Amino acid sequence: MRRLLLSLILALLLPATAQAGVRVSAFYYSWYGTSVRDGAFQHWAQRGHSPPNDIASSYYPARGLYSSSDALVTGQQIDDMRTAGIEEVAVSWWGRGSPEDGRLAEVVAAAHADGLSVAAHLEPYPGRTVASTVADLAYLRTFGIRTFYVYRPLDLPVSDWAAAKAALHVGGSTVFAQTALVGAAAAGGFDGVYTYDIVVYGGDKFARLCAQAHAVKLLCAPSVGPGYDARRGSGDPVVKPRRDGATYDSMWKMAIAAGADRVTITSYNEWHEGTQIEAASSDTKRRGRYRYLTYDGAWGLHGVAAGDAYLARTRYWTNVFRSTSPVQLKTKAS
Repeated sequence: MRRLLLSLILALLLPATAQAGVRVSAFYYSWYGTSVRDGAFQHWAQRGHSPPNDIASSYYPARGLYSSSDALVTGQQIDDMRTAGIEEVAVSWWGRGSPEDGRLAEVVAAAHADGLSVAAHLEPYPGRTVASTVADLAYLRTFGIRTFYVYRPLDLPVSDWAAAKAALHVGGSTVFAQTALVGAAAAGGFDGVYTYDIVVYGGDKFARLCAQAHAVKLLCAPSVGPGYDARRGSGDPVVKPRRDGATYDSMWKMAIAAGADRVTITSYNEWHEGTQIEAASSDTKRRGRYRYLTYDGAWGLHGVAAGDAYLARTRYWTNVFRSTSPVQLKTKAS
């Protein structure tokens, strides 16, 4: 009850950045925990890893293993995003009662204090349906959230989405579908598309995606990312190398050239998949038996200076993107 009351106060009193003005969003994960603060290492210990030296990531955070329940950490991360030119925090959300749900009010408060908007990234929690998503959006709107990214929406029937269109858009909500099947997104009543997966949806697909989206008056929000390495996080052997920053630059260039309405970043801090732009440790020494990757060499930076390389480069690209003229589209299908 106290958390719900706080969310209502936030929605009424904290002025969010105008959603229509958002051009850069980053996917953010509030699922981390530590033994000291949360009673156990949450998400750092996936797949049988044993923190603090052995963690479920190919990289090690510069700020150490942190708890997403720590308001100081959350505030620092929001500061990172603001400084990097990110305007919207797209929070991974796994349903009511989940740890991410329990931390949402704090994320909203921190983001609004820094002038950032908050969106919800609706994950495919067990039992998710179109009807449950409609109820989820109504609940999340009590936090002042009006933008929603629905991951893997086509796991559910397009006809069900179409039937729920009016309910999904109560309160002027904008709803994006994670898919490159633009026709299905349009038929389902979504406002736009995003890709999230930077391995399957490389920058070479952005021009076609945005052209198709704009042809049917949908918003195009392709996802850019620095690379992918989930070998320690999930065991996936597929790697998309960072190439000392060239991968990130290439995806940004192609998103801008495609006429993207907004750019979504995969991700601020998904450490399991190695897509994070959050600062990583520059220490090349072993932690116990383990040696972690670093950002060393990115854009010619080395040592401590390389730790923040991706945040600094994000600032560069967000400035470039905002200097381009946004494509003028209706945010809702007529």
